[in-house]
Amino acid sequence: MLKAKNDNQIWLFLNSMLKTKKINFIIILGLIAIVGILVAQLVWTKQAFNLEEKKFSQKVHIALLEVVKKLYESTNNDLPSENPVEKISNDYYYVNIANDFDPIILEHYLKSEFKKAGVSTDYEYAMYNCQSDVMVYGNYISSTEDFKSKPTFNFPKNKNLVYYFAIRFPNETGYLFSSLRFWFILSAALVIILLVYVYSIFTIIQQKKYSELQRDFINNMTHEFKTPLSSILIASNYLLKQEKIHEDPKLGKYTQIIIDQSNKLNLHIEKILNIAKHDNSPQELNKVDLSIIPIINNVIENIQLKYETTSISIETQFDKYTIIADEFHFINLVYNLLDNSIKYCNEKPMITIKLSHEQGIKKIEFRDNGIGISTKELSLIFDKFYRSPNSKDSMVNGLGLGLYYIKKICDLHKWKIQATNNNTKGMTFTILIPHHD
Repeated sequence: MLKAKNDNQIWLFLNSMLKTKKINFIIILGLIAIVGILVAQLVWTKQAFNLEEKKFSQKVHIALLEVVKKLYESTNNDLPSENPVEKISNDYYYVNIANDFDPIILEHYLKSEFKKAGVSTDYEYAMYNCQSDVMVYGNYISSTEDFKSKPTFNFPKNKNLVYYFAIRFPNETGYLFSSLRFWFILSAALVIILLVYVYSIFTIIQQKKYSELQRDFINNMTHEFKTPLSSILIASNYLLKQEKIHEDPKLGKYTQIIIDQSNKLNLHIEKILNIAKHDNSPQELNKVDLSIIPIINNVIENIQLKYETTSISIETQFDKYTIIADEFHFINLVYNLLDNSIKYCNEKPMITIKLSHEQGIKKIEFRDNGIGISTKELSLIFDKFYRSPNSKDSMVNGLGLGLYYIKKICDLHKWKIQATNNNTKGMTFTILIPHHD
């Protein structure tokens, strides 16, 4: 028996290790994929910027060639055999005319050809004056046409040219980035999604570590408790059979208290172990067609042996009320709900179990006259180990597992359970069962 138990524990441990390795492998692959996507996104962004820069340079080049062509046509001179446009830097160009030209006509052609080419960013130009041997500032042309600016750039001279002008685009980088704004929006959205994913992964890892730590603690704690508890029960039962104990009522009473409390503690430990086991592996249900009215009546009889003054009634219009469920877990569910209602009651417990059928949904309601619970705590009462911080709860024995177990059983059956405060006092727990169940 001990060997089988140890073998089972070893199997559970190995299974847990395999699951952990699988999750870690998935996380590592996910992180590698994220890094790869980010690197690829940076490369694509750089390539897109370079492509946009090349397209802009081509537009400017074509527009300046058209300007040169118009200037030559206005003077009836032949076009030069060599390319008159020279790109000095990303935002700076020389244009060789080889003939004298009118600045007013030049500005007109610049505006016209840049507009045709789709170059909609600010630019400024200057012309070389051979008499003064300096670059004479021309004008700053704004894309909005309402911007006035003073010279912002010292146009350098070209020693090899005589009749030429220079043009500069001071906002070229910003213009290129604005052209790629949709690309950057998508990139930013992708980065945000990846950051959310990373945050989620790390959150899952932290929760997993916490869950494993909690589970290991519970398993170790309960197993360590069971051995000495079994010894206490064996010794107490043996002690209760002794003649001297029977002769002294006080000793008998105290011995019985030890036995009762030890059994209660043992039940708590078993409950914790079952819940821990169900959290680690899927629970198999033995679903059968149940006529639940006799089952509920039987649970009521058993619980009234423990709480003699409790009043529990069943309210229904049906002679037979059937559901598809696991009988063992359903009995525990009913018992736990009744036990919880009785514990949290300051007067004679009065509980009504109502069975109804509405719009294809079977409803089982447990209405009590207890102390209820604050609205903000309603969403927490089904959490594992949660206990309400009220005065009544501090006096009630328990570990905060009863309602968690009930919620677990409902989830396994694919039922819904709701907890609401009554208008006057007490609470109502409602179990909603789909018709097909």
